[in-house]
Amino acid sequence: MNILLLGSGGRESAFASKMAQSPLLSQLYIAPGNGGTGAYGKNVNLKATDFGALAEFVLKNNIGMVVVGPEEPLVKGIHDYFLDRADLAHIPVIGPQQEGAQLEGSKDFSKQFMIRHGIPTAAFKSFTVETLQEGLAYLDTQKLPIVLKADGLAAGKGVLICETLDEAKLELKAMLADAKFGEASSTVVVEEFLTGIELSVFVLTDGKSYKILPEAKDYKRIGEGDTGLNTGGMGSVSPVPFADAQFMKKVEERIIIPTIEGLKKDNIPYKGFIFIGLMASHTPEGKDPYVIEYNVRMGDPETESVIPRIESDLIELFKGVADENLADKELKISSKIAATIMLVAGGYPGEYLKGKTITGIENLRHSVAFHAGTELENGIVKSNGGRVIAITSLQDNIFDAVQKATADAGRIYFDGRYFRADIGADLM
Repeated sequence: MNILLLGSGGRESAFASKMAQSPLLSQLYIAPGNGGTGAYGKNVNLKATDFGALAEFVLKNNIGMVVVGPEEPLVKGIHDYFLDRADLAHIPVIGPQQEGAQLEGSKDFSKQFMIRHGIPTAAFKSFTVETLQEGLAYLDTQKLPIVLKADGLAAGKGVLICETLDEAKLELKAMLADAKFGEASSTVVVEEFLTGIELSVFVLTDGKSYKILPEAKDYKRIGEGDTGLNTGGMGSVSPVPFADAQFMKKVEERIIIPTIEGLKKDNIPYKGFIFIGLMASHTPEGKDPYVIEYNVRMGDPETESVIPRIESDLIELFKGVADENLADKELKISSKIAATIMLVAGGYPGEYLKGKTITGIENLRHSVAFHAGTELENGIVKSNGGRVIAITSLQDNIFDAVQKATADAGRIYFDGRYFRADIGADLM
């Protein structure tokens, strides 16, 4: 089967490397791909949101399945576009239709969904520019810190944690009245701040049944010791030691099952990944899971830790999603531990350097490199994004995984490159 994979990041590199191992694959195309994905298939210079051009390519190249990596094409309705065209409707798309994609596309939609289906989450209220005064008055009644979330997609920048009331009021005005995040903050969700440890749980579903993929913990802050600005993610570890069988049973019973059943009750068809961002909060009964957010695709850099631990054929699982017989497929997960270290460009997450020559990838000893923000220029790998390369090591214990990934990260060089050397230290 010929497959088209959409996206250009580390997540897509991890998908491509795994899919390339499948005997079910004839040819893999990646649109647009990056400087490393060409090792697993053919890069195609098409945008993941140019539905017309993608459709033309799919028909011309006898594509049998489309796998969607990032959220934007899903929120914009790529799955619906295929279903609505008679010449494309037979081609399965792995990723939800537009209504299901609202779980990530609209924070207010996802919060209302959780409340409707009794899924544990932080208390919240939503406001628009018309109800700004009510929003400011509501802030007066809330405990600090308080969380403000832009309702729509804001490229990972739309969540603010405000430590003071003055800051919260200024930011709410900036988001609603001054369109700080553009259309994305035309509605703002004001949310209770939860304390605890964060982790990410991933589910693959065909709309009827589901498989729970390996969980992971990612590290968002640029600086060691979790300091400095938020980023798209500086590294990840899977599995997460505190997510034991008892905790994961709570996650499945209180969150995963009500989510899948809730989609069915609301008549929302859903075929693809559900990323559940969780807070494990300490209670007298132990650790209880609360949903911080849903995403409708795999996380990045968590994918780079999760995919290497999946021993089953990924395309076979995707076929199970497409054919709605995922329950019959086997999901085999390695007991080994994966640690991922993200190499980022100088200046990231602010204005960052691009076009820097990358050397040393061939020197890795105990890890694999998943390209993220890279491109090939006359056969030379150059940096082309904020997060440049993810280095993942799969080992028998967390100490070895972290140590070997960190050592291998140090073997790669480009001008201004930076990585955190403390990924996973809190879990050891």
